[in-house]
Amino acid sequence: MKSFDGKIAVITGAAGGIGRCLAERLVAAGASVVMADIDAAKLAQSKADICAERGVPASRIATQVCDVTKEESVQALADKAYAEFGAVHLLFNNAGVGLGEAQRKLWDLPTADWNWGMAVNFSGLVYGIRAFVPRMLAAGQEGVIINTLSNNGGLRTIPNTPIYAASKAAATSLTEALHQQLRKGPGGRVRVAGLFPGPYVVNTGILASKKNRPDTFGGADAKGVAYSRMEDLVAATGLKMQLTEPDEVAQFALEGVQKGNFWMIPASADADEHVRQRTACILERGTPTLAW
Repeated sequence: MKSFDGKIAVITGAAGGIGRCLAERLVAAGASVVMADIDAAKLAQSKADICAERGVPASRIATQVCDVTKEESVQALADKAYAEFGAVHLLFNNAGVGLGEAQRKLWDLPTADWNWGMAVNFSGLVYGIRAFVPRMLAAGQEGVIINTLSNNGGLRTIPNTPIYAASKAAATSLTEALHQQLRKGPGGRVRVAGLFPGPYVVNTGILASKKNRPDTFGGADAKGVAYSRMEDLVAATGLKMQLTEPDEVAQFALEGVQKGNFWMIPASADADEHVRQRTACILERGTPTLAW
């Protein structure tokens, strides 16, 4: 897909972070966008801001409150997109959550945390695929599904975030399976890609995910949110942590779409070395070295 002019994009997790930056860049490139998020107020404000800052008419951006842990909510998102614009060319399965799990042992983590993390970071992608791919295939037009993955779980495992890593490992396998099935079967002009945000920790609000946690998974916990963005954590703790801004990831993702890449992994000597070490360990039938 060389041009986004006239294309229709659907983005989950679009009220902030990478999702909002994708929406901004896409409308600037001539696309129309359906922005979806569980946070209704933030979603409405993000649309208003983009329209004002980019000077685009409100008709170019549709919004839909969507809880990706519920299949019927994702189906409603698809219905809204097709009713509003008549087609979908780009699907960004981007919604994701952090669990605040770093200081706890895997066996002590509540079942509700496991269920919520897997529901958003993995099942949300499944529901997106089920809701959109059949319609995209039936349309016979060029289409791309972009699943937001992670180095953590997708390429390596950071042991103090087991739920997040496990959910992203599953999401990576899902993306590879979809790629193979689209190529072997009725994929036609529809393909999938995996986006690995980076190369450094991305400065998003994922640390504040608990604010929008549904009641079915234990409910919201605004009081438990210590930092709204990664930069707040860095400033408060003095951590020497290099950050990647969400707009850098959005630009990288759209360039990857235009190039036809499947593995959208930013250049990183550190990530490459971890992949080499892990691959060598597997081929040697060895034991993983300690990661911390």
